[in-house]
Amino acid sequence: MKNYERPTDIQTDGLYGNAQTGNTEQSLGAKAWREFFTDPTLQSLIERGLAQSVSMRQLDLQIQEAQEYLKCSKLAYIPSLSIAPQGQLSSMDWNKPSKFYTVPLTASWQIGSFGQLRNAKKSAEVGVEQTRTARQAVQQALVANIANIYYTLCMLDAEIATSEKTVKNWRETVQLTKQLMAAGRSNKAAVAQTEANCYSVETSLLDLREAVIEAENALCTILGEAPHHIQRTSLDSFRAPQQLETGVPMSLLANRPDVKQAELKLASAFYAVNSAKAAFYPSLTISGTLGFTNNGGSVELNPGKWIWNALGSLVQPIFQNGRLRAQKKVAIMQQEEAKMAFQQSLIAAGNEVNTALVKLQTAQGKESLIAAQVNSLTEAVKATEALYKDNVTRQVNYLNVLTAQTGLYGAQLGQISNQLDIVQATIEVYQALGGGSLE
Repeated sequence: MKNYERPTDIQTDGLYGNAQTGNTEQSLGAKAWREFFTDPTLQSLIERGLAQSVSMRQLDLQIQEAQEYLKCSKLAYIPSLSIAPQGQLSSMDWNKPSKFYTVPLTASWQIGSFGQLRNAKKSAEVGVEQTRTARQAVQQALVANIANIYYTLCMLDAEIATSEKTVKNWRETVQLTKQLMAAGRSNKAAVAQTEANCYSVETSLLDLREAVIEAENALCTILGEAPHHIQRTSLDSFRAPQQLETGVPMSLLANRPDVKQAELKLASAFYAVNSAKAAFYPSLTISGTLGFTNNGGSVELNPGKWIWNALGSLVQPIFQNGRLRAQKKVAIMQQEEAKMAFQQSLIAAGNEVNTALVKLQTAQGKESLIAAQVNSLTEAVKATEALYKDNVTRQVNYLNVLTAQTGLYGAQLGQISNQLDIVQATIEVYQALGGGSLE
């Protein structure tokens, strides 16, 4: 007859490793997705994805099914009623037949099952919550996938813009090299090399545009829509929290669907053990019948007779060939398995939080270094181009210019890629803390 309570020996200390902790109420995982993703364009896409997702609609139906099973479990506490009218014609030697009928109303009430009905109801309640948690897991994954693809598209847009600017600059370099060759200050090899590098960036532009189409189609598939252009803003639209509050480790239980599922399985196993123990005790059932009959009279209701009976039965299992004892042992072992799975899910969740935070800290640490690299290479390109253009002393040749331009282009793409890494790592921390599963 006991209610499930979380085992006291579940280990929760140090789940995040050296990761930052803070107030549970301010934990990143406690934020609804609309609070975390503030870009209105992205919010619109997420809303469409949630509304049109086949998986979400299927789980909504499964929740309704579980709720109906729960109603059945609750109604098991009240008596069951049934009516079974019967009629009969009887004749001897083809004489006028006699008419018999009864109209009984039968009730049966199981009132002494020693926790069987209660444990069945509790298990049904857990089943409803498990289905809701499964829906939260699908929602969390859907929100994260849409956001990741959205910001990937923003990154590709930024890379395309950078590549187009680079192509324009390199075309100017090609023209400059041709002019210098015409003036006798350069050669055909320099022209060919600069043209080849320009063609290389133009080729990468085609690959980037293809990647955009592929990403848009992938997002359209998630949204359940035909292929079309996806409206979007830029990577700068993402506003990462200034300080990430992870909350105390057990706050994972409040948000992470997988951890909640693991504990719900443990709760279900707990009630299964209760039911297995209850099977050893007596079951009391009261049943009765109330109705009337014509008692064989020739007129249907004259003379009518009332009939009733009541029956109480008490069933105590004595010997079941070891079946009840085996069921109890199996239920206890399954409960222990569920407990170990719950503990392991906590450890896995803590490790995911720690890994995601390390990724984010690494990307944030690289941000200033890459920015400084881009600034230095920008100055290097300007300086080498100026020296090459006014190459009187021939201290700088075309290879120096190409090296500087290639280094700058790679650093600019790396800067954009790292910016996406910061966004995706922040989303990963949010998801690892259970964010995205809340409305």
